[in-house]
Amino acid sequence: MTKRYADVIIEIAHEKVDRVFQYRIPAHLAEAVRPGVQVRVPFGKGNQEKTGYVVDLSDETDYPPEKIKAVSAVDEKGMSVESRQIQIAYWLKSNYGSTTIAALKTVLPVKQKTKALERRKVCRLLSAEETRLAAETCERKHQKAKARTLFALAGEEELPYELIRQKLNVAAATLQTLEKQGYLAIERESFYRNPVRLADRSEIRHSLNQDQSRIIEEVIAQYRAGHPGVCLVHGVTGSGKTEVYLGIVEQMVAMGKQAIVLIPEIALTYQTLLRFYKRFGDRVSVMNSTLSAGEKYDQIERAKAGEIDVIIGPRSALFTPFANLGVIVIDEEHEGSYKSEASPKYHARETAIEIAARSNASVVLGSATPSLEAYYRALQGQYKLYEMKERPGNSILPVVHTIDLREELKQGNRSMFSRKLKELMQDRLSKGEQTILFLNRRGYAGFISCRSCGHVMKCPHCDVSLSEHRNGTLTCHYCGYQERKPSKCPSCGSPYLMGFKAGTEQIEEAIHREFPGARVLRMDGDTTRTKESYEKILSAFADERADILVGTQMIVKGHDFPKVTLVGVLAADLSLNQNDYRAGERTFQLLTQAAGRAGRGENPGEVVIQTYRPEHYSVVYAAKQDYEGFYREEIAYREVMGYPPVEHMLAALILSRVQEEGQRMGTEMTELVKKEMESVEGLRVIGPAEASIGKLSDIYRHVIYFRHGDYQTLVKVKDRLEHFCKERTRGNQTVQFDFDPMNTY
Repeated sequence: MTKRYADVIIEIAHEKVDRVFQYRIPAHLAEAVRPGVQVRVPFGKGNQEKTGYVVDLSDETDYPPEKIKAVSAVDEKGMSVESRQIQIAYWLKSNYGSTTIAALKTVLPVKQKTKALERRKVCRLLSAEETRLAAETCERKHQKAKARTLFALAGEEELPYELIRQKLNVAAATLQTLEKQGYLAIERESFYRNPVRLADRSEIRHSLNQDQSRIIEEVIAQYRAGHPGVCLVHGVTGSGKTEVYLGIVEQMVAMGKQAIVLIPEIALTYQTLLRFYKRFGDRVSVMNSTLSAGEKYDQIERAKAGEIDVIIGPRSALFTPFANLGVIVIDEEHEGSYKSEASPKYHARETAIEIAARSNASVVLGSATPSLEAYYRALQGQYKLYEMKERPGNSILPVVHTIDLREELKQGNRSMFSRKLKELMQDRLSKGEQTILFLNRRGYAGFISCRSCGHVMKCPHCDVSLSEHRNGTLTCHYCGYQERKPSKCPSCGSPYLMGFKAGTEQIEEAIHREFPGARVLRMDGDTTRTKESYEKILSAFADERADILVGTQMIVKGHDFPKVTLVGVLAADLSLNQNDYRAGERTFQLLTQAAGRAGRGENPGEVVIQTYRPEHYSVVYAAKQDYEGFYREEIAYREVMGYPPVEHMLAALILSRVQEEGQRMGTEMTELVKKEMESVEGLRVIGPAEASIGKLSDIYRHVIYFRHGDYQTLVKVKDRLEHFCKERTRGNQTVQFDFDPMNTY
């Protein structure tokens, strides 16, 4: 059914979308007016005609209908980049649930009022001789600054403005006076900020093997034939997937097309950017959260102006406004960071496929450990599957040792390093080779508890334990709350308050005790807070200024260090203890990715996996680097339980300042869906229940889960609940929707 009103934004900019104006849709434009189209509308008191963009349609209005102006015309200029961005925002709102404004702000760039950068130069207007004579005249009049400027210009036709100001110590007012007197001209040239500052352009091109060449040729052939689809490149760690991406992007650029390359972590930006920069030079740029507002805005403007061919960055780079998009590459597509945690809770994989479909572009997904969703769809024929099962050249997969920590303890080893790991670390130090130690934890200690009464130190604002840090503070990693570690238990007064210590800081200290001469770098959330900290740590390790790199998840994803021949995985099964149906998948991926960092150069690698559960199938298959074996076990479990990707899941998270009100609203929502959609076969409703973290920042959290095999059925559930929330005026609750959540609530 056609809608009667259109929500229109007049200025398409992130900071302007809070003002949406409503217009009536005339009958003769009913079919033409839809989200994303450009329209002409009367605006303001004088009804001046302006260009706007339709962002949403509705049957309701908050104003008297007789006072609402009508859309004048639909602009038939074709699909602009801006129109496509708005269509994507509307798609995000419809498919993931959010307000129109939140969806628009996800897609549209922040147009900060940053001062444009400009280069200035001072140009001589007279001949060299005339300028020299004028300089001598100024010198006789003791106008020393003018004389210095003119003498300098007598020898050069033009000089940089800053050189004259700083090196010759000439005031701006003096230059303005000389300009008015006709001796010189100050010329200004605006330029974009470029966050890429790499000096080395030398590239060593690797010859492609048969698998790499075949994938590149087939993807490009499909694109040229007008059938750009989605492909999944499943290649073992170190199999050369980046060379495949480079080859595909290079051919797209040769055809005048542009490419978006997504990476899961800012920490990976440097190495990936370096390889693409050496291939494409200044036609490559980067987009991530470490850029200044001016740098971000300038990259958007450069993209619109066609000055860059390739943009590299995490999830947000997906919305770069390229007019001639040819391919979207998603490296390490299994990573959870591709799912937005803020509303709309979109997944970059599905969103990239939608953007590519609207741009007639290809999508290339790549991973050594594909998400079950991607592999499941590839096996069903929705994606084209390519396998790369060998590393190129002489490089082979590492030898993996699985160590049962229960046996280590029985034999008296209470160190966090098994005897095998200590032996191999000492061996690498003596050979001058490098080691990576990975821990899926953050901070100095997991939690602090009383050994007498069992009391756990918790955040007063969140239902989570506080983590101990080396400076004696207890920190909440959700809201940032901090307090000093007490000397006695606040519950029973016992002095026996101790931490479960399994943090990167303590591992670093243990290394210094065991291996006093070792050079150690630590990379985790606490050491990578500044803009260039990732590059500094990774560059130092790549330059062999450290023997051992200790870190959390960010060190095991995609990095390529040829000198690393040993990887140690400490407490490998910590991630298996999460109350989450994806725990097995995450553990397998982390262990496989960690193992893949070893032996990527000429020397063979070894991996030590330390675990209390060596028999778990995630650990067993990761040790064998056997993805297919793991997939068979995991998909059987998902089929029995009805979890994604076999069925789809919708989580409705209710946030409330009053616990009882949140519970009541959850009950009302559950009863509504059960009543109105009881005829929908296969729809399952679980809840409402208190979320696993029942309170965050003094906000109570309740969750309802809906499961069904058809995604659009769950979209209908979401639509009905959104309407219910809009009608419900009482109370102070908000509801967030999350489709196929990466983490259970």
